[in-house]
Amino acid sequence: MNSALLIRQLGPADRDAYFQLRLRGLKAHPESFGQGYEEARAKGVSQHDAMLQGARAAKGDFLLGAYAVNAAVNAAANAAVNAPLIGVVGLLRSQRDKEQHKAAVIGMYVAPEAAGRGVGRALLNALLERAAQVEGLRQIQLIVNSQNEAARKLYESLGFRRYGCEIDALNVNGVFHDADLMARFM
Repeated sequence: MNSALLIRQLGPADRDAYFQLRLRGLKAHPESFGQGYEEARAKGVSQHDAMLQGARAAKGDFLLGAYAVNAAVNAAANAAVNAPLIGVVGLLRSQRDKEQHKAAVIGMYVAPEAAGRGVGRALLNALLERAAQVEGLRQIQLIVNSQNEAARKLYESLGFRRYGCEIDALNVNGVFHDADLMARFM
């Protein structure tokens, strides 16, 4: 059975699957996320409800999910109901008046069983396509662990450029990690 990739905006019905995949990412790669695994568990699944409601999606706040679906199944949004969520990414627009021309890529994660199959690239391409439709949005920023060469190369291949480095950006159990600051202009 061949599988195809379905990328769609996540909604309230995806809440539990999204939270479980996020927890997997936080646990497996604590050096790649600002939020820690225990912090996420303590805050619970409801911390993502506003984004999952999608009320600000047209303004540039949304979460996208990637699903591995049977290629024979129609790639409608309903096809993802029984398919596993294998990757996520979000866009969060700045709310400050003087910074509303910017948004940030957040929560990028692809499950290990889907790695190397183009899921991350597909998620980011979908995010950039949607971001291009957001009125007034000129710049997409992201932060990536300086040691994560694969992610940096992916971002660079999609037009992101490094503009700085935050030294000791994250402290994970006493080990400090630098982070590259990257941006892409629309």
